Amino acid sequence: MADQFERTRLVFGDDGVDMLSRARVIVFGLGGVGSFASEALVRSGLGAIDIVDADTVDLTNLNRQNIALHSTLGRPKVDVAYERFLDINPDCAVRKYQIFYLPGTAGQFDLSRYDYIIDCIDTVTAKIELIARAQDVGVPIISCMGTGNKVDPTKLQVADISKTSVCPLARVMRRELAKRQIRHVKCVFSTEEPISAGQDAQEDILSGSVFKKRVPGSTSFVPSVAGLIIASEVVRDITGKYRDEASPLTGDVS
Repeated sequence: MADQFERTRLVFGDDGVDMLSRARVIVFGLGGVGSFASEALVRSGLGAIDIVDADTVDLTNLNRQNIALHSTLGRPKVDVAYERFLDINPDCAVRKYQIFYLPGTAGQFDLSRYDYIIDCIDTVTAKIELIARAQDVGVPIISCMGTGNKVDPTKLQVADISKTSVCPLARVMRRELAKRQIRHVKCVFSTEEPISAGQDAQEDILSGSVFKKRVPGSTSFVPSVAGLIIASEVVRDITGKYRDEASPLTGDVS
């Protein structure tokens, strides 16, 4: 009998696929990073995924988000992703939340229910709140730093937040997390200097506001690669396979 995850089994084995099928992950943000990270997890055989995003698909999303099509313009991102994910894997338990994750709404989520948390939010206040709550309940989290105004996906790296460099968002996150005695968080970041045309927009993101007057430029190939890197980290952490034992990230940096 044909097996949708036959090729995945050849990499992670029956036990790995079984672990994925029993895991539940929550993804905050379905933009250029989150839409690719979440879909990759569904395609990998994840058993349950919760998706959180308040936005609708906009014309400007077409250049980088896999849920953005002319046929989906104006629709809630979580609705589009929900249908897409079930079309990919009908056995995946998908739950959707059309809501902004903020300190005021954070209490609506019981993070202790998840095996992994993915932070693809683009505002500092929300990212810090999510990371702090994840650490409080002891659930591993991976946080994406800035992918806007970047053109070289080969400059993306996975590291503890304390080891990041160059990225303006990572710099602010290190400072703000340290104020809360949080010094270790796994993250994806880029060592590429942001292109100069987007510096003003970058400052808007760092302000922590939800509705930004200006937004950074973006491409189809940097956010998507960051999302796929995140999915790779989550799958390898859940299955316990193909981890670099010498890496500082193999310890508890959640």
